[in-house]
Formats: sequence, structure tokens, C-alpha cells
Amino acid sequence: MAATHTPQAQPAKYAWAAGLMVFAAVMLTLVGILDIFRGIAAIAEDDIFVTTRNYVFEFDLTGWGWIHLALGVVAVIVSFGLFQAATWARVAGVAIAGLVVIANFLSLPYYPVWSVIMIAMSAFIIWALCVARQEDVRP
Repeated sequence: MAATHTPQAQPAKYAWAAGLMVFAAVMLTLVGILDIFRGIAAIAEDDIFVTTRNYVFEFDLTGWGWIHLALGVVAVIVSFGLFQAATWARVAGVAIAGLVVIANFLSLPYYPVWSVIMIAMSAFIIWALCVARQEDVRP
């Protein structure tokens, strides 16, 4: 416990927290951009999507496209706030990453491998935003 108050430990602590914030910001930007592209492809009703019959959470492919497009745009906007280490952006980042997880889970049958990858990326974003404390990010 006393080791965290030494002058050598403080810069490392700040660097770790700031690094997590940058990681989360970059990952959220990537998730947002990829979700935008996925949304555009779904709106265009591209042939890359799998169609599954009798899926409980079945929506029209165009509907899923608009959902992913909106989530992607919001994720990119929030990521700009994360680069500034804004508190509102951390809260919004956790919320939008959670919504991306839910949306990708519900659209799992349409593009299974990509949905799992997006869920994993969003989980890392949530982890990074929840681990770094605000007082550690800004000295």
C-alpha cells in the first residue's frame, strides 16, 4: 500500500490509467467504424449475411443495418470524448459498448463469427473503461 504513494509509482500509475483510456478510445473508434460498415452492408442487403429461419429475435436485415449504423456513429462520437478523458465519455462508452454487445448477440445468426469478434472487442472496451479510475487518468 505504501508503494503506491512513492514518487516512482505515481507516474507509472498515471501512465497505466491513461494507456487504458487510449486503448478504450481506439477500440471504440474501431468498433464504431466497423459497425458503420456492417450497418451500410445490411442496409444494402448484401449477400454476406446468413439468413436463419425461425430465429426468436428476427428483424428485417435493413432494420439491423440501421441499428448497427446508429450504434457505430454514436460509438465514434463517444470515442472522441474518451481521447479527452471526459467522464461523460467513459459512462457513455460503457453504455454504448454494452449496447453493441446486445445488438451483436441478437444479430448473431446473421453474421456469427463477426458478431463474436465484436462482442469480444466491446468486452475489452468495457473492461478498460471500468478499470482505470478517474483520479488516476489525470494527475
